[in-house]
Amino acid sequence: MRQLDRSSPLPLWAQLLEDLRGRLDAGEFTDGFPTDLQLTSDYGVSRHTAREAVRRLQSEGVVSRERGRGTFVRSPTFEQATGAIYSLFRSIEARGLEQRSKVLDRSVVSDGDVAARLDLAPDAELVRLERLRSADGHPLAHDTVWLPAEVALPLLDVDFTHTSLYDELQARCGVRPASGTEWIATELPGDVDRELLGVASKQPVFRIRRRSCTADGHALEWRETVIRGDRYTFVAQWSPSGGYETVLQATDHA
Repeated sequence: MRQLDRSSPLPLWAQLLEDLRGRLDAGEFTDGFPTDLQLTSDYGVSRHTAREAVRRLQSEGVVSRERGRGTFVRSPTFEQATGAIYSLFRSIEARGLEQRSKVLDRSVVSDGDVAARLDLAPDAELVRLERLRSADGHPLAHDTVWLPAEVALPLLDVDFTHTSLYDELQARCGVRPASGTEWIATELPGDVDRELLGVASKQPVFRIRRRSCTADGHALEWRETVIRGDRYTFVAQWSPSGGYETVLQATDHA
């Protein structure tokens, strides 16, 4: 049994709340949040005390309750504005979370389809970087990017565990994206993405395809990212002066 200080002037529900926060910060409850009955047994408190502590966690957005199913830990979610080049690394870190990447592949390849998207010859060499990207230890995105090898070869020596691709491009290659186009669609994840992202077969994901260019208009990057749909939201802003533009593209351009 976990002990609370019954001689403390701090109410039991507040002590329980603090202990649960600490356990959540330590990464506990990955297999499920305890029921009110489990909390009363583990801490020796009344059900009212347990419910009050959990209610506070719910009001903070840390957990959610679903009638008939129980209480669940909520993963952090992200909003991303459209209409500008953005960095997933910066978006995550701006929320006060740590973005980490596991490199799944970093190699020099030839790919005729990708080369065509980058206005290169079919046999042009490309640097391919594939990463599993996480926010505070939770898988968020399966990200693959191709860049012209003549520009991006210095990236083969970079430790991408905790850094931004665009920052490394600027520092090591002297370029960075200045403009681009994105195609965003929802789909059901394939076997590889289900395993990497920890999502169910019928849980939608975003597939984002991005073509970016340098300031002088040369194609720099082709990127394909599969990102959890339950943790990411795209936000479009509009105004009377700026307007809002919807562009319809043929499917095969995505």
